[in-house]
Amino acid sequence: MKVHIIGGGNLGVAIAKGLSKFSQGNQITVTRRNTASILYLEQLGVTVSTDNTHQIQDADIIILTIKPYQVDTVLAEILPVISNKVIASAVSGLSIENLQNKIGEGNSAVRIMPNIASQFGASATCIAFNEKNKEKAQNTVALFQDLGTAPIIDEKLMDAATVLAASGTAFALRYIRASMQAGIEIGFDWQTALAISAQTVKGAAEMIMEEQVHPEQLIDRVTTPQGCTIAGLNEMEMHGFSSSLIRGIKTSLKQIKG
Repeated sequence: MKVHIIGGGNLGVAIAKGLSKFSQGNQITVTRRNTASILYLEQLGVTVSTDNTHQIQDADIIILTIKPYQVDTVLAEILPVISNKVIASAVSGLSIENLQNKIGEGNSAVRIMPNIASQFGASATCIAFNEKNKEKAQNTVALFQDLGTAPIIDEKLMDAATVLAASGTAFALRYIRASMQAGIEIGFDWQTALAISAQTVKGAAEMIMEEQVHPEQLIDRVTTPQGCTIAGLNEMEMHGFSSSLIRGIKTSLKQIKG
């Protein structure tokens, strides 16, 4: 497919990198007002341009990874030169209905919420679309399945998806940082502590995804009576480990909803 990404910031670049590595046979274009910092993408076979309309007529999917205040300006640029396109928006707070009204019935609106792990083929990209656009949205779903997982959700859950899948990356990284700091306290240098902590989280995630079971079932496998693991878990819970994470996620969602 020919994929046209408008917005060469962290997310747009992560998607372009991921597609160039994990999705075969695509032609990818990324546009940005100042391209100096992303010209290296050309070494990956990605076309880089300052012109949002550069070869956009040939695109199968147009992905918007821009700020909300840029939407109207960008659409004013591209709409006169496109028709019958799938426009996949990662713009926070922009509803499918609102986007569809802006782009007209000649184009199809899809809403996506990827994260920067796209570049490693490890994003959890939530996707929503109206029933009438179901068939046209399938290429978008397939594209992001190459970059990790791509669950289809009700649009009403998109704000929640932003927190759980996008903000959640930062929450997971904060856990890894804390684990690293603890590792230093118990005797490791920071590089070794970080390597162990990061790999342990990766391993735990892969077990969950492979076995598709409740986390507690896997926790039971590594906890023994009167052992060190259950002692540590109980101490963390006494200090609000789970509740503070839940409260953080709910606070982030509240912030999005204003």
